[in-house]
This record gives sequence, structure tokens and C-alpha cells, in this order.
Amino acid sequence: MDETTNTVYVLNGPNLNLLGLREPEIYGSDTLDSIAGMLEDRARDHDLEIDMRQTNHEGMLVDWLHEAMANKARAVLLNAGAYTHTSIALLDAIRAITIPVIEVHLSDPKSREDFRHRSYVGMAAAKTVEGHGAKSYLIALDAVAAGEV
Repeated sequence: MDETTNTVYVLNGPNLNLLGLREPEIYGSDTLDSIAGMLEDRARDHDLEIDMRQTNHEGMLVDWLHEAMANKARAVLLNAGAYTHTSIALLDAIRAITIPVIEVHLSDPKSREDFRHRSYVGMAAAKTVEGHGAKSYLIALDAVAAGEV
């Protein structure tokens, strides 16, 4: 396999732009910007770079997964939001790329509504980190740095 870069893509799906405002009792009070700051700080400790993005559009997430592979990213942290539970397109995209994807969730989907118990993203992800609030992203980044994926 070709040499990878030290870039970790952090891809965020629908409604995550509203973190800090949307249902803080479930998702916490951290904003996506504050999570990005935490990730940037941790990434420096690991000699990694973060490319963090958010979209409300499923196809954009697919395009970014393809781009991550084309750019030889080290890994992808993917919080697909509700698309986790509905998107076969994301499942296929993760299966199609050759870099590891870690599924990330702020809450624990298995402790929530039944429809959140199935994860199409998780069917193809190398690892899942869930239920730790904003720290879920840091745990996932640490796993990349430790070579766990």
C-alpha cells in the first residue's frame, strides 16, 4: 500500500452543526468548533493533522470518504449522525475505500430508540466509539495514533 499522510479526516453528518444547541441533554454542550479545537490540540500531540468537515448532505459524505482515500489520509473519524442508521450508500463507500474508518457517536445509540440500534456505518467501520460525549472523538483519534486501526 502507498505511504499514507498524517491527515485524519473528521467527517460529520446532518444536524451536527447544531451541537451545543440541539438536545444538550443527549449530545452535550460542546459545539462542533470546540470539538475541532480539542481534536487539533490532541492531533499535535500525536504529530497528526485534522481535516474536519460537516455537511447535512449524504452524497457529500460519500464524496469526502472517496477524497480521503485519494489523498491517502491516515484514517477517517465519521460521525454520520442519522445517516448511520439509514445509509447503505455510506456502508458501500466505507467498504470501497482502503483506509480505516472509525464510527463516532456522542451518545450511545443502543440506549436510545430502537431504530438507532442498527448501524450501517458500523457494519463496515474498523472500530466504533460511542457514548463518551465529545471525548468520543478524542478516543477515536487516540486509537488512530496508537495504530489500533
